[in-house]
Amino acid sequence: MSQDLAIPTVDLDDLRAGGPSRDAACAAIREGFGAYGLVYVRSHGIAPETLDAFYDAFVRFTSLPEADKRRFARPEIWYQRGWTPPNTEQAVAGGGQPDFKECYFAATMALDPECKTEHPEICADNVWPDDPRFAEVYTVMGNALHSVGQELLRGAAVALGLEERNFTDRIDGAPHVTRALRYIPLTPEQVEQGVLWGEEHTDFNLLTLLPGGRFIDPSGQRCPPPDPHSGLYLRTRATAEHPAGRKVRGAAPPGCLVAQVGQQWEILTGGTFQATPHVITAPKAPGYSRLSSAHFVHLHPHQVLTPLGPFRNEQTLRAYSPPVLAGTYDLKTLVDIALAPPAALNSLGYRHYDRLAEQRAMPR
Repeated sequence: MSQDLAIPTVDLDDLRAGGPSRDAACAAIREGFGAYGLVYVRSHGIAPETLDAFYDAFVRFTSLPEADKRRFARPEIWYQRGWTPPNTEQAVAGGGQPDFKECYFAATMALDPECKTEHPEICADNVWPDDPRFAEVYTVMGNALHSVGQELLRGAAVALGLEERNFTDRIDGAPHVTRALRYIPLTPEQVEQGVLWGEEHTDFNLLTLLPGGRFIDPSGQRCPPPDPHSGLYLRTRATAEHPAGRKVRGAAPPGCLVAQVGQQWEILTGGTFQATPHVITAPKAPGYSRLSSAHFVHLHPHQVLTPLGPFRNEQTLRAYSPPVLAGTYDLKTLVDIALAPPAALNSLGYRHYDRLAEQRAMPR
């Protein structure tokens, strides 16, 4: 594990200031998202009290009996809203082991009404617990993280020599989601086996914002990391010197968020930005849990996933072909990670062959 990598920190105040300060922030974005797939973000405006309120509401929910939580599970919409039980989602490259986590999904942004018709599972209505504070703090957190994402997208466009609104114009009305996660305590046997809380994977969206988590000890109290090796780890881009990339702990400096590249952004930039492989390692002691959260910024489902003009060449087109709509890409990935059933792919393409069969069967 490498701890000496100089992950860039982007100060949003520098992006807002313009001039040389903005140039320096854009350079940090280009380096961070290009070499490491992530940056740390300062001056994001999210107070620690806001994050604490968010986690406190989520802890109240996860403390409910399982039967009560299942009232808010929605397998029929592929768990894209409400509660996801443990051992449900699995990483594409994880060898088939589901993640040891429970989650809650909600969308705090207005959705494109057409997409709600075309993608009813991905663009479903929210499901809220009975706790009246839950929806309030969830919405505050989701909206705040989304604003940070928009600023980074504008800065990244400038860093890449694109028009400032190039990326933000592609996300209006998209199915952005905020997710709360609780990595569940492991048994002594699971710890002995080296079980991971979350297998290594890359996010399939455009940009992910991570505001930081907290560990919970076996008595239910907040605690420091129980050992120096537990938590979020990220893998950097492969180089000639390090063909497997380098693993670095995703521990942001105090007061900073982590922002990481998703697969959609990698495709648009032809690999100039690379999706960040990351893994969640469990403590080497049983009984601990970890709270985390993420805001996933998505492309609008009608956007075409193919390298943009400045990044289009024979090599990138071969690597990221064929072009596909972002909504179709989302659906396929949800099948890959075992949230949507394989039969969901039958919704793609022309679905009215039965009409001809019915007409042919009619008496003449």
